[in-house]
Amino acid sequence: MTEPTDTTAIAVALAELRGTMAEGFATVNGSLALLTQRHDQVDRRIEQEAARVDLLAGAIDALEKGETERQKRNDGRLDALERARWPLPSVAAVVGVSGLALSLYQLAGK
Repeated sequence: MTEPTDTTAIAVALAELRGTMAEGFATVNGSLALLTQRHDQVDRRIEQEAARVDLLAGAIDALEKGETERQKRNDGRLDALERARWPLPSVAAVVGVSGLALSLYQLAGK
């Protein structure tokens, strides 16, 4: 009589153990699914940020090379100012020399 009771107790213990294991595996599977979902979200976010970094790197390269419209416009304005300014030192020298010559002429006339 003791033998069937032991077998029944073992069967009940195995059934409980099987249920506990199934519950544990279900919990682990749920956790793994959540981690996989979060990993996929992080991967998508990393791809978005990498695309943004590439875009910003291109903009920085354009700034360093002076290829933006504003830089081109400013370079054109600077060139125009330099072309318009170039005779000023020459004109100043001519005015100075003519003033000196006029002063010497007046001094010689006295």
